[in-house]
Amino acid sequence: MSLVITGNADPKEAQAYVDYLENKFNRKLTKLDINIDGEYADLSYELEHVPFERIRRITGYLVGTMDHWNDAKSAEERDRVKHSVGSSDEMETLS
Repeated sequence: MSLVITGNADPKEAQAYVDYLENKFNRKLTKLDINIDGEYADLSYELEHVPFERIRRITGYLVGTMDHWNDAKSAEERDRVKHSVGSSDEMETLS
């Protein structure tokens, strides 16, 4: 991924802002716009996308996927009773 730097800062100062922001957020920058006005610097930036993996609780374990489960654990998940939330009419008939 390439970094696009725009604005009116000299290259050495722009690199200092890049280093500062990447260290602050612990992520790489994809875009940085620097607008220097006297002693003030206005920074507009975009950070690279962070992949997100959904984590679920299945049979007491926090998992993202079941790819690495053995046959016994997969069978446990397949045979478990899945509970659902019923409507209020269904709840009245149970009373």
